[in-house]
Amino acid sequence: MLKHLRYCQYVTFVKKNPIPRLDNNADKLRQRILPHCRLKPGDIWRDPESGHVVGCGDAASTGFIVELFGSDQAVLAVHDPPYNLVMFRKRSVAEFIDWCRRWVDNTCRVLADDASLYVWLGADQNNHFQPLPQFMAMMAETEFKSRSFVTMRNQRGYGTQKNWMAVRQELLYYTRGNPTFEVQYTDIPKILRGYYKEVNGVTTENIERSKSANIRPGNVWVDIQQVFYRMVENVSGCYGQKPLKAVERIIRSSSQGGGEDTVTDFFSHSGTTLLACERLGRRCITLDIDPIFAEITIRRLEHFRRTGATGWQAGNPFEKELATLSQIPVAGIAASA
Repeated sequence: MLKHLRYCQYVTFVKKNPIPRLDNNADKLRQRILPHCRLKPGDIWRDPESGHVVGCGDAASTGFIVELFGSDQAVLAVHDPPYNLVMFRKRSVAEFIDWCRRWVDNTCRVLADDASLYVWLGADQNNHFQPLPQFMAMMAETEFKSRSFVTMRNQRGYGTQKNWMAVRQELLYYTRGNPTFEVQYTDIPKILRGYYKEVNGVTTENIERSKSANIRPGNVWVDIQQVFYRMVENVSGCYGQKPLKAVERIIRSSSQGGGEDTVTDFFSHSGTTLLACERLGRRCITLDIDPIFAEITIRRLEHFRRTGATGWQAGNPFEKELATLSQIPVAGIAASA
């Protein structure tokens, strides 16, 4: 009975503490949070335990990137630039691509000769799928080689009764040189049988020849749950948060463990790349131009080390500072989840 009561108290607690998306129409809330952020623009936090680095600065600023990295190089970059509607209220597509060109150039500066680059990027199906084609055209002019166009399927989507529901997230994979790539497998068991082949005089069926009983993910990922407020890894306030499982798949495939390889993310947002690196034994150098998201990144790492939890579910990273729900505007919670 006591255990059940504590569980109910916990459920009540987490349901009371979500916050709305912090990058849009949350000025009053942001003003309450900013004084509690350790980093101001230009500041750098260095993790004494695992050597991770978190900066508060502009990904397009060469000076800041050089200061952040020093002599370090990364073998993998996983970037999720803000390409949503908030961004396009501020910039035209041409301005957005020009800005992208600058942080791509900075990425080139800090990557090893043999390295991988992954970029999450959206496509507005109601406006000629921009900025995806423009970004692809820009990348064709760089030294990176295109390798794959990955689609991750969301379990929930958006749309109207007169169009196909939008349920995809686009992930572009580029390389330069000859970087590492290790084949990954999903949790989905193989069920297709009957593809026979003779090997060394012995006829075998495809599952017999396989290295795993499960299927490879390929470039269409249908096995990863879209982050929402009931998931432990959810960080409310961070709109468009990428699933930890997706980022861990990228890191496992395109870097090596043991603490020697460095991974970078120029748009830390909810801190997923840093947390994935911590869990998988990689060092992470990450940054965000927003002091609040830089603070969330640090707090998520500390929260994980302290509790083992990968997020706050329907809670939030600033629960102590934002003491009562009545003081928190709750409009937009569903969007932030």
